[in-house]
Amino acid sequence: MSNYLSRQSAEDYIGLRRQIALSYLRPDSPLPLVIKPAVQDLSLIKWAAVNTAFIDRYLSRNGAILFRDFSLSTESEFEELFEAVSGSLPGSSNGSASRRVISDAICSATDYPADEPVPLHHENSHSLRWPLKIWFFSLQLADHGGETPLADSRKIHNKIPKEIRDCFTRKGLMYVRNYGLDHPWQEAFRTSNRAVVENHCLESMIEFEWFGNDQLRTRQRCQAVERHPVTGDTVWFNQAHLFHVSRLPAEVRDSLMTTLGEENLPRNVYFADGSSIDSGMLDEISHAYEAESVVFPLRTGDVLLLDIAAVGQ
Repeated sequence: MSNYLSRQSAEDYIGLRRQIALSYLRPDSPLPLVIKPAVQDLSLIKWAAVNTAFIDRYLSRNGAILFRDFSLSTESEFEELFEAVSGSLPGSSNGSASRRVISDAICSATDYPADEPVPLHHENSHSLRWPLKIWFFSLQLADHGGETPLADSRKIHNKIPKEIRDCFTRKGLMYVRNYGLDHPWQEAFRTSNRAVVENHCLESMIEFEWFGNDQLRTRQRCQAVERHPVTGDTVWFNQAHLFHVSRLPAEVRDSLMTTLGEENLPRNVYFADGSSIDSGMLDEISHAYEAESVVFPLRTGDVLLLDIAAVGQ
């Protein structure tokens, strides 16, 4: 058993040792904690339903839990599992990427070119409200590649140069979205009713405007750094390095800027006062993510549970 397990953790482990085994993928990192069955035919759904306090305690400490070798094989089993731990989850709206909707609470992975990596980011951090947990289910593996990166938000925060951290913390961020070119607003908000979109924006403190031929532009001001709601730790929690126009390939960026102009880009991010963010700052932030990333392949049937504020993915 790893040194990362405390005395209290060891006592918990001993009490459950006939049912599960705890381990880590890498001896030098507690991210993620791996939970496997220690007995045959252990139902993860039933076990999780009666051990939610155990799961929550380890999730707050480690930030990520990987459930492996429990033989989950269907989307309905996955939904039953997360409802056993988290209760019924509301459907997401105002997503930042195109996905296939499977059920009210389940979406496919981001529709993204298979030969391009998705930068590490913090899910829902472009919003003022977010769930504490996010679940992933590996139902179908990539033919090749497809590794999953994780990074501790606390370590990312500490890795970023202090002057950049202080600037982002002081100024906050503003995410600007123009729906249509890459992500229709009907898909993002899961409705074709403008009134529903407007009500959501008003409730979420999102500025919005309609223009042109049924086009929507939104502006969301929110945090760059957050205090974890459970642990109280200071965490880096934003998507500036994902939204900023400088992160696009040069030929794509130049084409969009020439064709659309900066105001009409599908997405971009500024400081909350509207001032631009220097791309050099974002380079330093990206380096911090890369330095703290833990990369590993998923297996068929794996379930990954993340603390959204504690871990980027």
